[in-house]
Amino acid sequence: MEPLAVKIRPKNLDEFIGQEHLVGAGKPLRVAIEGKHRFSFVLWGPPGVGKTTLARIYADSLDATFFELSAVAVGKEDIRKVIATDTGGKPKVLFLDEIHRFNKAQQDFLLPFVEKGDLTLIGATTENPSFEVIPALLSRARVFVLQSISEENMTKIVTRTEVTLNAEAIDWVVAYANGDARALITIIENAERLYGEVTTKTLQESLQSGRLRYDKKGEEHYDTISAFIKSMRASQPDAAMYYLARMLEGGEDPVFIARRMVIFASEDIGLAQPTALVVANAVFDAVRSIGMPEAGINLAHGVAYLSNSKKDRSSYDALRSAQADVQATGNLPIPMNVRNAPTKLMKELGYGKEYTKYDTESYLPEKLKKKKYFDS
Repeated sequence: MEPLAVKIRPKNLDEFIGQEHLVGAGKPLRVAIEGKHRFSFVLWGPPGVGKTTLARIYADSLDATFFELSAVAVGKEDIRKVIATDTGGKPKVLFLDEIHRFNKAQQDFLLPFVEKGDLTLIGATTENPSFEVIPALLSRARVFVLQSISEENMTKIVTRTEVTLNAEAIDWVVAYANGDARALITIIENAERLYGEVTTKTLQESLQSGRLRYDKKGEEHYDTISAFIKSMRASQPDAAMYYLARMLEGGEDPVFIARRMVIFASEDIGLAQPTALVVANAVFDAVRSIGMPEAGINLAHGVAYLSNSKKDRSSYDALRSAQADVQATGNLPIPMNVRNAPTKLMKELGYGKEYTKYDTESYLPEKLKKKKYFDS
């Protein structure tokens, strides 16, 4: 049976919901599609926001043969097959999902076919293409940034499914799907097939996991991440690991968790163990490159390390105190002896005069000379 998400997939821009900044009147993708402009591009955005659908609509506008591949499962030989396919003179559009999973050698292999116009490439990625796509390929493609679908538009997509939901069920499933239209449609479809009706209860029952109680935009989300951070701050690795597991089982974005750990490494551990920031950054990079479920192991490693590290908030507190002074006093004059003096005139005006290395006199502005942000 054809999935509901496929059955109701928009066939043209008039049916497409969301991404108004790209497909609204006069916006770049609409202009390209309506004008049948042929060029390669990358669609960057979170899951379930219309990347595949927009690629199909674009290919249809060119009357092109559409090839859809996932970088996770294909290699150079699959690209060769696309190139070798006889399309009867029609242009070829290759939609390469998760293009960030193609390594440098694979992307290099793709490059000449894009340069020669043998195919038009549409890459889709949830990762920043500046870091994940080679410069040579990126320079030959435009980048369009897609956004999570708004709650208003998610509600319109619920209507598109033609499944009957009451207001409470709509509110619940829209909040749970968190801007992911594909997830939204799938959850509704599963509930209807299993129970024959779609209510808040049947939606939750159809999920059959702890995720049904984890609203990624609601109170549960904020309470859990708060408990996670506070457990690490209190050096309670068992509690921190529990809340990590709860978030992962609830479907929380692992990159969000890793990002909070990087912040925590500087905010709460800081100077007590400077290598904590190195470890947290390594975990963040691993999560982005490995992906779930294996990235959970990297997160657990980082949580154990950060929880057991000594804590020192002095650098964080110093920054906040200095920011408060900046907000209260504005741009105070910088002492002349520490100003930059790149020109003769500036030197004559006293810029940099009497500066000596390792001076014991405070370099703070005159009004704040006696201020201490760090305890001596």
